[in-house]
Amino acid sequence: MDTEWHFPVLIAASLALYLGLLRLILGGTRFRLRLRTVLLVSLLVVVGGMMFGKYGATALSLPWWIYYPVPALVTIVLAPVVFRMGLKKTLVYLVLSAASAPLIHLFSAFFLGWHEYMPFLRVPSLGSLLE
Repeated sequence: MDTEWHFPVLIAASLALYLGLLRLILGGTRFRLRLRTVLLVSLLVVVGGMMFGKYGATALSLPWWIYYPVPALVTIVLAPVVFRMGLKKTLVYLVLSAASAPLIHLFSAFFLGWHEYMPFLRVPSLGSLLE
């Protein structure tokens, strides 16, 4: 079964969630005023990070300690530095950004039966539970 098309869908879902996260953290006015920067940071963190992770692991055969921490570090550092977040906003950002990947995995695995987003975290699908 061809599941290659899942990856762009997961990127789009992750991007939408990350944009929502930044909107929440920055507030509506600052989000709109810095929209170009928000979009650039979001593309680097989400699209760049996911592509680096996937293709670093598969096509480039990089060790896990490169393809996993590099996108994580970009996620942790880039937005707080670029948007000059204070300590409180940075802590909220870190908690929400850390929770976003498992949430997307839980949703895609449970409702769609897609397990490739975080294959090490096994979640039964709704379809398998109803069988």
